[in-house]
Amino acid sequence: MYSYDTVTEAIAELKKRGYNIDFNISFDKLICIDKKYSLNPSDFEITEIYRFEGDSNPSDEDVVYAVESKNGIIKGIVSSAFGLYADEISDSMMQKLTIKAH
Repeated sequence: MYSYDTVTEAIAELKKRGYNIDFNISFDKLICIDKKYSLNPSDFEITEIYRFEGDSNPSDEDVVYAVESKNGIIKGIVSSAFGLYADEISDSMMQKLTIKAH
């Protein structure tokens, strides 16, 4: 497992390793910005996870997920705040992300 000091470093290194699609959480699925790809929780696996906790500022808290479609064709990154700044997501997406976070 890799270790990174910052969110920016984690994302840059994951991109070097082929995780080139930037995903956002859209309630019940992952979507890429240009809407070329959409993945439901059953369509992807989380292959790596990195949690960053802000020492003095809660807005610095973030989680970076490396995700891969189950068919292995799509590899991307999801960066998501947690705690008070977390996006609203479906129960199935919450379960998918929570299982891997522990």
